[in-house]
Amino acid sequence: MLPLHYSSCFVPYQNRPSLFPSHFQNPRLPLQSFPIKLHQPHPITFPLPSSSHTQQHHSSQTNKPTQNEKDEDGIPANFVKTLAKFKSSHNHIRVLEVSRRADHPFAGSRLLLLDTPGNIHSISFRFKLLTNTYFDVFATLPPILPPGPIGILGFGAGSAARLVLELYPDAVIHGWELDPSVVSVGREFFGLSKLERQYPDKLFIYLGDALKADVRDGFSGILVDLFCKGSLIPELQESETWEKLKRNLRGGGRIMVNCGGSCVEAEDPRRDGNLIKEETLKAMNQVFGGELFVLDLGRRKEDSCIALTGKLPSVDVWKRAMPLSLRCYVDMWTPFS
Repeated sequence: MLPLHYSSCFVPYQNRPSLFPSHFQNPRLPLQSFPIKLHQPHPITFPLPSSSHTQQHHSSQTNKPTQNEKDEDGIPANFVKTLAKFKSSHNHIRVLEVSRRADHPFAGSRLLLLDTPGNIHSISFRFKLLTNTYFDVFATLPPILPPGPIGILGFGAGSAARLVLELYPDAVIHGWELDPSVVSVGREFFGLSKLERQYPDKLFIYLGDALKADVRDGFSGILVDLFCKGSLIPELQESETWEKLKRNLRGGGRIMVNCGGSCVEAEDPRRDGNLIKEETLKAMNQVFGGELFVLDLGRRKEDSCIALTGKLPSVDVWKRAMPLSLRCYVDMWTPFS
């Protein structure tokens, strides 16, 4: 995994440094080739041309996907635009924009890809708030938390923060992200700068090791979305990590975790997504015992998994406290075994 060694430092929007490479301020980049594996409800692959075949591809491009593209639930290359592509000190970063004309659930979205395999870490739509991904499940957490700030460990481009702040105006978010370039991309392409201006007293972003996150009197809830090189970070497979995070909760606080699954493609083939998910859940179970629940998303049970700590609240009360479009997730939780 990449080293988690940055000291924690708050970066206010007004004083943020220009971390984004100058040649991406007004990018004009050609389509590139890379797979996209998504640890979200709709695993997809964009079948883009390899660089050695780009010229041949454009000469024969049509709007109809090939049979292989259909089988892979792909989006034809002419519906995908690369807005940025570069390597930071921690990540291989790519930002894609999917045309609104694409026949796909991600039509009209911007996607942040990290890691060489191209796992999606953030998504935003221009004309709608909900994403139909695990970020929407994250947005069901605030109604069952005690008063207090919510921590986001693995802030990305701000997808989870945007949902929580827009749906629950009283929420206060403290987010940690290791890679400053990821935060810069969020501000440049995912509306994060606007979100910071809109919620100057409710959104605080820190650059540093998310596992050192801390606030006075503890968090009311913590959202954990910590991946590195296409895999959950190794610390999440250790019960000591969950003991520490549990100590950072105030009374009645909860943790919700994106545990990934088989749809997450790691750079290291030995870190199988489904196996890492199971090891993470076992480590959590050692700490939270009978108060650990899982929610499986995707076409197959092993595709994507979210974990939740604490006793399940009244289903009816929970549903009434959230938007109608999110209530379906409440019935999907099952005890971990």
